[in-house]
Amino acid sequence: MKKNWYVVYTKARNEKKAALMLEKSGIEVYCPTVKEVRQWSDRKKTVEVPLFSSYLFVHLAPKERELVYAAPGVVRYLFWLNRPAIVKDQEIETLKSWLSGEVLAAKVQNLQAGDSLCIGQGPFKGKDGVIQSVNANRVQLVLKELGLKVSITTQDAICA
Repeated sequence: MKKNWYVVYTKARNEKKAALMLEKSGIEVYCPTVKEVRQWSDRKKTVEVPLFSSYLFVHLAPKERELVYAAPGVVRYLFWLNRPAIVKDQEIETLKSWLSGEVLAAKVQNLQAGDSLCIGQGPFKGKDGVIQSVNANRVQLVLKELGLKVSITTQDAICA
């Protein structure tokens, strides 16, 4: 049976714990994380936090979907049109490439907030986005298809 990527909703701040438990039970799990600098009164620390709060991706066959409920912290699947939401393999690979630093930057030439743009290079090649903001060395845009806000540096890649 063909395996699909499903989106699982977890309790708040239980993403990593649920992912670990699912992996221990033999389920392929992807919990995308990013590094953030957190500041306390006495120090700063770089911590790894989930990119999507309370969400994980699991890769399994439709008949295996019930297995995820055994993991502590798992609440339910995310549904789309009364069915568990399925994420394309290509979208997961794109996300992994982006988070591993393989995303190419963009050259900014007369770009303004609200402009539509199609990314010309990198893992998001061919994806359409709407620019949220532009400054001297960064562009923030929302990728419509993924519903993801991305910040891209403005050095090497070309936006078409």
